[in-house]
Amino acid sequence: MATDIEDTAHAVEAAAVMRLLRARPRLLALGEPTHGEDALLDLRNELFRQLVEQEGYRTIAIESDCMRGLVVDDYVTSGTGTLDEVMEQGISHGWGTSAANRELVRWMRAYNVRADDDGRPASERLRFAGFDGPLEITHAASPRQALTALHGYLADRVDADLLPCTADMLDRLLGADDRWTDPAAMMDPSRSTGQSAEAGQLRLLADDLVALLDAQTPHLITATSRDDWDRARLYGRTALGLLRYHYWMAATSPARMTRLVGVRDQMMAHNLLAVAARGPALIHAHNSHLQREKSTMRIGGMPLEWWSAGALVSTQLGEGYAFVATALGTIRHQGVDTPPPDTVEGLLYALPEDRCVIDAPRLAAALCDTRPAPRVSPWFGYSPLDPAHLADSDGIVFVRDVPQS
Repeated sequence: MATDIEDTAHAVEAAAVMRLLRARPRLLALGEPTHGEDALLDLRNELFRQLVEQEGYRTIAIESDCMRGLVVDDYVTSGTGTLDEVMEQGISHGWGTSAANRELVRWMRAYNVRADDDGRPASERLRFAGFDGPLEITHAASPRQALTALHGYLADRVDADLLPCTADMLDRLLGADDRWTDPAAMMDPSRSTGQSAEAGQLRLLADDLVALLDAQTPHLITATSRDDWDRARLYGRTALGLLRYHYWMAATSPARMTRLVGVRDQMMAHNLLAVAARGPALIHAHNSHLQREKSTMRIGGMPLEWWSAGALVSTQLGEGYAFVATALGTIRHQGVDTPPPDTVEGLLYALPEDRCVIDAPRLAAALCDTRPAPRVSPWFGYSPLDPAHLADSDGIVFVRDVPQS
Protein backbone atom coordinates (compact mmCIF):
# COMPACT_ATOMS: atom_id res chain seq x y z
CA MET A 1 0.00 0.00 0.00
CA ALA A 2 2.81 2.46 0.85
CA THR A 3 4.27 2.08 -2.65
CA ASP A 4 0.87 2.91 -4.16
CA ILE A 5 0.76 6.29 -2.43
CA GLU A 6 4.40 7.35 -2.66
CA ASP A 7 3.74 9.65 -5.62
CA THR A 8 1.30 11.69 -3.49
CA ALA A 9 4.15 12.73 -1.14
CA HIS A 10 6.40 15.79 -1.56
CA ALA A 11 8.99 17.67 0.48
CA VAL A 12 7.58 20.02 3.13
CA GLU A 13 8.13 23.33 1.34
CA ALA A 14 5.90 26.28 0.58
CA ALA A 15 6.35 25.70 -3.15
CA ALA A 16 5.13 22.11 -2.82
CA VAL A 17 2.08 23.24 -0.86
CA MET A 18 1.24 25.90 -3.42
CA ARG A 19 1.47 23.37 -6.27
CA LEU A 20 -1.37 21.41 -4.67
CA LEU A 21 -3.74 24.36 -4.97
CA ARG A 22 -5.78 25.50 -7.96
CA ALA A 23 -5.31 29.17 -7.05
CA ARG A 24 -3.16 31.28 -4.75
CA PRO A 25 -5.32 31.56 -1.62
CA ARG A 26 -5.80 34.69 0.44
CA LEU A 27 -5.92 32.45 3.50
CA LEU A 28 -3.68 29.39 3.60
CA ALA A 29 -4.78 27.46 6.68
CA LEU A 30 -2.27 25.11 8.28
CA GLY A 31 -3.87 22.94 10.93
CA GLU A 32 -2.34 21.03 13.79
CA PRO A 33 -3.84 17.95 15.49
CA THR A 34 -2.48 18.81 18.95
CA HIS A 35 -1.29 21.89 20.79
CA GLY A 36 1.94 22.68 22.58
CA GLU A 37 4.49 20.88 20.39
CA ASP A 38 7.30 23.22 19.33
CA ALA A 39 8.35 20.81 16.57
CA LEU A 40 5.07 21.59 14.78
CA LEU A 41 5.43 25.31 15.43
CA ASP A 42 8.98 25.24 14.07
CA LEU A 43 7.60 23.70 10.88
CA ARG A 44 4.93 26.43 10.76
CA ASN A 45 7.62 29.10 11.15
CA GLU A 46 9.67 27.59 8.35
CA LEU A 47 6.69 27.53 5.98
CA PHE A 48 5.79 31.12 6.88
CA ARG A 49 9.31 32.32 6.13
CA GLN A 50 9.16 30.64 2.73
CA LEU A 51 5.71 32.08 2.01
CA VAL A 52 7.01 35.55 2.86
CA GLU A 53 10.18 35.27 0.78
CA GLN A 54 8.79 33.32 -2.17
CA GLU A 55 5.06 34.02 -2.37
CA GLY A 56 4.62 37.54 -1.00
CA TYR A 57 2.62 36.62 2.09
CA ARG A 58 2.79 39.32 4.76
CA THR A 59 0.55 38.19 7.64
CA ILE A 60 0.38 35.28 10.02
CA ALA A 61 -2.66 34.72 12.22
CA ILE A 62 -2.66 32.18 15.03
CA GLU A 63 -5.17 30.66 17.46
CA SER A 64 -4.68 33.31 20.12
CA ASP A 65 -6.65 36.17 21.68
CA CYS A 66 -7.41 38.76 18.98
CA MET A 67 -7.19 41.68 21.41
CA ARG A 68 -3.88 40.59 22.89
CA GLY A 69 -2.56 40.00 19.37
CA LEU A 70 -2.53 43.78 18.86
CA VAL A 71 0.36 43.93 21.33
CA VAL A 72 2.39 41.57 19.12
CA ASP A 73 1.45 43.43 15.94
CA ASP A 74 2.60 46.75 17.46
CA TYR A 75 5.92 45.17 18.34
CA VAL A 76 6.64 43.55 14.98
CA THR A 77 5.56 46.62 12.97
CA SER A 78 6.93 49.46 15.11
CA GLY A 79 9.04 47.97 17.91
CA THR A 80 6.64 48.94 20.72
CA GLY A 81 7.65 47.20 23.96
CA THR A 82 10.23 44.48 24.47
CA LEU A 83 10.19 40.91 23.25
CA ASP A 84 9.81 39.62 26.81
CA GLU A 85 6.84 41.90 27.46
CA VAL A 86 5.19 41.01 24.18
CA MET A 87 5.47 37.27 24.72
CA GLU A 88 3.95 37.62 28.19
CA GLN A 89 1.15 40.00 27.24
CA GLY A 90 0.44 39.36 23.58
CA ILE A 91 -0.21 35.61 23.21
CA SER A 92 -2.95 33.77 25.09
CA HIS A 93 -3.60 30.18 26.20
CA GLY A 94 -0.15 30.07 27.86
CA TRP A 95 1.58 29.82 24.46
CA GLY A 96 3.70 32.91 24.97
CA THR A 97 6.21 30.66 26.75
CA SER A 98 6.80 28.61 23.59
CA ALA A 99 10.32 28.96 22.21
CA ALA A 100 8.95 28.56 18.67
CA ASN A 101 6.38 31.33 19.14
CA ARG A 102 9.10 33.57 20.55
CA GLU A 103 11.31 32.87 17.53
CA LEU A 104 8.43 33.67 15.18
CA VAL A 105 7.88 37.09 16.77
CA ARG A 106 11.62 37.82 16.94
CA TRP A 107 12.09 36.94 13.26
CA MET A 108 9.12 39.03 12.15
CA ARG A 109 10.48 42.10 13.95
CA ALA A 110 13.95 41.53 12.49
CA TYR A 111 12.49 41.17 8.99
CA ASN A 112 10.63 44.45 9.29
CA VAL A 113 13.76 46.43 10.24
CA ARG A 114 16.22 44.55 8.05
CA ALA A 115 15.91 46.64 4.89
CA ASP A 116 17.57 49.75 6.31
CA ASP A 117 17.56 51.93 9.39
CA ASP A 118 14.09 53.22 8.56
CA GLY A 119 12.68 49.71 8.21
CA ARG A 120 10.49 48.41 5.42
CA PRO A 121 7.67 50.45 3.88
CA ALA A 122 4.35 49.88 5.64
CA SER A 123 3.00 47.93 2.66
CA GLU A 124 5.85 45.41 2.91
CA ARG A 125 5.93 44.92 6.67
CA LEU A 126 4.94 41.63 8.21
CA ARG A 127 1.81 41.69 10.35
CA PHE A 128 0.66 39.49 13.23
CA ALA A 129 -2.89 38.69 14.28
CA GLY A 130 -4.58 36.58 16.88
CA PHE A 131 -7.91 35.38 15.54
CA ASP A 132 -9.40 33.60 18.56
CA GLY A 133 -11.77 35.44 20.84
CA PRO A 134 -10.67 36.48 24.35
CA LEU A 135 -11.77 33.06 25.55
CA GLU A 136 -10.32 30.23 27.59
CA ILE A 137 -11.74 26.77 28.24
CA THR A 138 -12.88 27.77 31.72
CA HIS A 139 -14.10 31.32 31.15
CA ALA A 140 -14.55 34.26 28.83
CA ALA A 141 -13.20 37.77 29.24
CA SER A 142 -15.28 40.76 30.27
CA PRO A 143 -16.41 42.80 27.25
CA ARG A 144 -15.06 45.89 29.00
CA GLN A 145 -11.80 46.28 27.04
CA ALA A 146 -13.41 45.91 23.63
CA LEU A 147 -16.48 48.03 24.39
CA THR A 148 -14.62 50.90 26.03
CA ALA A 149 -11.99 50.93 23.27
CA LEU A 150 -14.70 51.15 20.61
CA HIS A 151 -16.56 53.86 22.51
CA GLY A 152 -13.33 55.82 23.06
CA TYR A 153 -12.42 55.65 19.37
CA LEU A 154 -15.82 57.01 18.36
CA ALA A 155 -16.07 59.58 21.18
CA ASP A 156 -12.84 61.20 20.01
CA ARG A 157 -14.00 61.50 16.40
CA VAL A 158 -17.78 61.95 16.07
CA ASP A 159 -20.35 64.35 17.48
CA ALA A 160 -21.26 63.37 21.04
CA ASP A 161 -24.98 63.55 20.15
CA LEU A 162 -24.49 60.57 17.82
CA LEU A 163 -23.22 58.27 20.57
CA PRO A 164 -25.84 55.96 22.12
CA CYS A 165 -24.27 56.20 25.59
CA THR A 166 -21.55 57.82 27.67
CA ALA A 167 -18.41 56.14 28.99
CA ASP A 168 -19.84 56.40 32.51
CA MET A 169 -22.99 54.57 31.45
CA LEU A 170 -20.93 51.75 29.94
CA ASP A 171 -18.86 51.50 33.12
CA ARG A 172 -22.00 51.28 35.27
CA LEU A 173 -23.58 48.58 33.12
CA LEU A 174 -20.36 46.54 32.93
CA GLY A 175 -19.85 46.53 36.68
CA ALA A 176 -17.00 44.52 38.19
CA ASP A 177 -15.07 42.37 35.71
CA ASP A 178 -15.19 39.32 37.97
CA ARG A 179 -18.94 39.20 37.32
CA TRP A 180 -18.05 38.21 33.76
CA THR A 181 -14.99 36.03 34.32
CA ASP A 182 -16.21 33.67 37.08
CA PRO A 183 -14.91 30.22 35.96
CA ALA A 184 -17.80 28.52 37.78
CA ALA A 185 -20.15 29.88 35.10
CA MET A 186 -18.85 27.41 32.52
CA MET A 187 -20.53 24.53 34.38
CA ASP A 188 -23.21 26.51 36.24
CA PRO A 189 -25.25 28.89 34.07
CA SER A 190 -26.76 30.54 37.13
CA ARG A 191 -23.31 32.00 37.91
CA SER A 192 -23.20 33.87 34.58
CA THR A 193 -24.24 37.49 34.17
CA GLY A 194 -24.78 37.05 30.44
CA GLN A 195 -28.58 37.24 30.53
CA SER A 196 -28.90 40.00 33.12
CA ALA A 197 -30.75 43.22 32.33
CA GLU A 198 -27.41 45.04 32.18
CA ALA A 199 -26.00 42.53 29.69
CA GLY A 200 -29.08 42.95 27.51
CA GLN A 201 -28.59 46.73 27.47
CA LEU A 202 -24.93 46.29 26.63
CA ARG A 203 -25.75 44.11 23.62
CA LEU A 204 -28.04 46.84 22.25
CA LEU A 205 -25.45 49.55 22.91
CA ALA A 206 -22.68 47.49 21.30
CA ASP A 207 -24.84 46.99 18.22
CA ASP A 208 -25.52 50.76 18.06
CA LEU A 209 -21.83 51.58 18.43
CA VAL A 210 -20.88 49.19 15.62
CA ALA A 211 -23.63 50.63 13.44
CA LEU A 212 -22.30 54.14 14.10
CA LEU A 213 -18.79 53.01 13.23
CA ASP A 214 -20.05 51.67 9.89
CA ALA A 215 -22.10 54.77 9.17
CA GLN A 216 -19.16 57.09 9.82
CA THR A 217 -16.60 55.05 7.86
CA PRO A 218 -15.70 57.68 5.20
CA HIS A 219 -15.05 60.32 7.85
CA LEU A 220 -13.22 57.99 10.25
CA ILE A 221 -10.78 56.59 7.70
CA THR A 222 -9.93 60.13 6.56
CA ALA A 223 -9.64 61.50 10.10
CA THR A 224 -7.42 58.66 11.37
CA SER A 225 -6.16 55.79 9.25
CA ARG A 226 -7.32 52.53 7.76
CA ASP A 227 -5.39 50.64 10.46
CA ASP A 228 -7.10 52.57 13.27
CA TRP A 229 -10.50 51.93 11.69
CA ASP A 230 -9.67 48.23 11.29
CA ARG A 231 -8.84 48.07 14.98
CA ALA A 232 -12.10 49.77 15.89
CA ARG A 233 -13.94 47.15 13.82
CA LEU A 234 -12.05 44.46 15.74
CA TYR A 235 -13.21 46.05 19.00
CA GLY A 236 -16.79 45.97 17.74
CA ARG A 237 -16.64 42.35 16.55
CA THR A 238 -15.09 41.29 19.83
CA ALA A 239 -17.57 43.15 22.02
CA LEU A 240 -20.55 41.69 20.16
CA GLY A 241 -19.04 38.20 20.12
CA LEU A 242 -18.24 38.25 23.84
CA LEU A 243 -21.71 39.49 24.77
CA ARG A 244 -23.24 36.75 22.62
CA TYR A 245 -20.94 34.18 24.22
CA HIS A 246 -21.84 35.34 27.74
CA TYR A 247 -25.53 35.17 26.82
CA TRP A 248 -25.16 31.48 26.02
CA MET A 249 -23.03 30.94 29.14
CA ALA A 250 -26.15 31.89 31.11
CA ALA A 251 -28.51 29.70 29.06
CA THR A 252 -30.10 26.52 30.38
CA SER A 253 -30.99 25.23 26.92
CA PRO A 254 -29.77 21.72 25.92
CA ALA A 255 -28.05 23.50 23.00
CA ARG A 256 -25.95 25.63 25.39
CA MET A 257 -22.56 23.99 24.78
CA THR A 258 -23.15 23.62 21.05
CA ARG A 259 -23.92 27.33 20.84
CA LEU A 260 -20.83 28.23 22.88
CA VAL A 261 -18.39 26.34 20.65
CA GLY A 262 -20.23 27.64 17.59
CA VAL A 263 -20.05 31.27 18.75
CA ARG A 264 -16.31 30.88 19.34
CA ASP A 265 -15.70 29.64 15.79
CA GLN A 266 -17.98 32.34 14.41
CA MET A 267 -15.81 34.95 16.15
CA MET A 268 -12.76 33.28 14.63
CA ALA A 269 -14.34 33.34 11.17
CA HIS A 270 -15.15 37.05 11.37
CA ASN A 271 -11.56 37.80 12.39
CA LEU A 272 -10.18 35.66 9.56
CA LEU A 273 -12.28 37.44 6.96
CA ALA A 274 -10.87 40.73 8.23
CA VAL A 275 -7.34 39.30 7.91
CA ALA A 276 -8.11 38.16 4.37
CA ALA A 277 -9.21 41.66 3.41
CA ARG A 278 -5.70 42.90 4.25
CA GLY A 279 -3.89 40.48 1.93
CA PRO A 280 -2.64 36.88 1.74
CA ALA A 281 -2.01 35.29 5.14
CA LEU A 282 -0.94 32.02 6.70
CA ILE A 283 -3.30 31.01 9.49
CA HIS A 284 -2.50 28.39 12.08
CA ALA A 285 -4.79 26.65 14.53
CA HIS A 286 -6.12 23.25 15.48
CA ASN A 287 -7.37 21.19 12.54
CA SER A 288 -10.86 21.23 14.08
CA HIS A 289 -11.07 25.04 13.74
CA LEU A 290 -9.89 25.09 10.12
CA GLN A 291 -11.48 22.06 8.44
CA ARG A 292 -14.29 22.43 5.93
CA GLU A 293 -16.51 19.70 7.33
CA LYS A 294 -18.40 19.88 10.62
CA SER A 295 -16.33 19.74 13.78
CA THR A 296 -17.18 17.32 16.57
CA MET A 297 -16.16 16.79 20.16
CA ARG A 298 -17.50 15.40 23.43
CA ILE A 299 -17.78 17.46 26.61
CA GLY A 300 -18.89 15.63 29.74
CA GLY A 301 -20.07 12.72 27.60
CA MET A 302 -22.19 15.06 25.46
CA PRO A 303 -21.53 14.93 21.68
CA LEU A 304 -21.27 18.34 20.03
CA GLU A 305 -21.32 19.27 16.34
CA TRP A 306 -20.77 22.73 14.86
CA TRP A 307 -19.40 24.45 11.79
CA SER A 308 -15.75 25.43 12.19
CA ALA A 309 -14.25 28.81 11.36
CA GLY A 310 -12.67 27.21 8.29
CA ALA A 311 -16.01 25.92 7.05
CA LEU A 312 -17.59 29.36 7.50
CA VAL A 313 -14.72 31.19 5.79
CA SER A 314 -14.46 28.66 2.97
CA THR A 315 -18.07 29.31 1.96
CA GLN A 316 -17.24 33.03 1.66
CA LEU A 317 -13.84 32.85 -0.03
CA GLY A 318 -14.13 29.73 -2.21
CA GLU A 319 -10.72 29.05 -3.74
CA GLY A 320 -9.41 31.99 -1.72
CA TYR A 321 -9.35 29.58 1.24
CA ALA A 322 -7.09 26.52 1.34
CA PHE A 323 -6.77 24.01 4.18
CA VAL A 324 -3.76 21.81 4.84
CA ALA A 325 -4.21 19.47 7.80
CA THR A 326 -1.34 18.09 9.87
CA ALA A 327 -1.18 14.45 10.96
CA LEU A 328 1.35 12.73 13.19
CA GLY A 329 2.88 9.30 13.49
CA THR A 330 3.98 9.22 17.12
CA ILE A 331 4.01 11.50 20.16
CA ARG A 332 5.66 8.97 22.41
CA HIS A 333 5.97 11.27 25.42
CA GLN A 334 2.16 11.46 25.40
CA GLY A 335 1.66 7.72 24.90
CA VAL A 336 0.83 7.98 21.18
CA ASP A 337 2.87 5.16 19.65
CA THR A 338 3.28 3.76 16.13
CA PRO A 339 -0.07 3.99 14.30
CA PRO A 340 -1.82 0.80 13.18
CA PRO A 341 -0.90 0.01 9.56
CA ASP A 342 -4.52 0.06 8.37
CA THR A 343 -5.03 3.71 9.37
CA VAL A 344 -4.17 6.78 7.28
CA GLU A 345 -1.38 7.64 9.70
CA GLY A 346 -0.13 4.05 9.53
CA LEU A 347 0.03 4.16 5.73
CA LEU A 348 1.92 7.45 5.83
CA TYR A 349 4.21 6.16 8.58
CA ALA A 350 5.38 3.46 6.16
CA LEU A 351 6.72 6.11 3.77
CA PRO A 352 10.48 6.70 3.95
CA GLU A 353 10.29 10.46 4.69
CA ASP A 354 10.35 11.81 8.23
CA ARG A 355 7.96 14.52 7.12
CA CYS A 356 6.19 15.19 3.86
CA VAL A 357 3.34 17.05 2.18
CA ILE A 358 0.62 14.77 0.84
CA ASP A 359 -1.77 15.53 -2.00
CA ALA A 360 -4.94 14.73 -0.01
CA PRO A 361 -7.43 14.38 -2.90
CA ARG A 362 -5.03 12.06 -4.77
CA LEU A 363 -4.49 10.05 -1.60
CA ALA A 364 -8.24 9.73 -1.12
CA ALA A 365 -8.61 8.55 -4.72
CA ALA A 366 -5.80 6.00 -4.29
CA LEU A 367 -7.50 4.59 -1.20
CA CYS A 368 -11.07 4.66 -2.48
CA ASP A 369 -11.33 0.87 -2.75
CA THR A 370 -9.86 0.21 0.71
CA ARG A 371 -10.93 2.97 3.08
CA PRO A 372 -8.52 3.05 6.03
CA ALA A 373 -9.74 2.41 9.54
CA PRO A 374 -10.13 5.38 11.91
CA ARG A 375 -7.20 5.76 14.27
CA VAL A 376 -8.02 5.93 17.98
CA SER A 377 -5.64 7.98 20.09
CA PRO A 378 -4.94 6.84 23.66
CA TRP A 379 -4.36 10.50 24.56
CA PHE A 380 -7.24 12.98 24.44
CA GLY A 381 -4.91 15.77 23.29
CA TYR A 382 -4.26 14.29 19.83
CA SER A 383 -6.99 14.22 17.17
CA PRO A 384 -6.28 11.69 14.39
CA LEU A 385 -7.37 12.30 10.80
CA ASP A 386 -10.86 11.20 9.86
CA PRO A 387 -10.37 8.94 6.80
CA ALA A 388 -13.90 9.80 5.60
CA HIS A 389 -12.87 13.42 5.09
CA LEU A 390 -9.50 13.06 3.37
CA ALA A 391 -10.62 14.75 0.18
CA ASP A 392 -12.06 17.75 2.06
CA SER A 393 -8.56 19.10 2.71
CA ASP A 394 -6.23 20.37 0.02
CA GLY A 395 -3.20 18.67 1.51
CA ILE A 396 -1.76 16.94 4.56
CA VAL A 397 1.52 17.67 6.29
CA PHE A 398 2.67 14.42 7.87
CA VAL A 399 5.28 14.39 10.63
CA ARG A 400 6.54 10.90 11.40
CA ASP A 401 7.73 11.34 14.99
CA VAL A 402 7.27 14.33 17.29
CA PRO A 403 10.12 14.70 19.81
CA GLN A 404 9.42 15.98 23.30
CA SER A 405 9.65 19.77 23.38
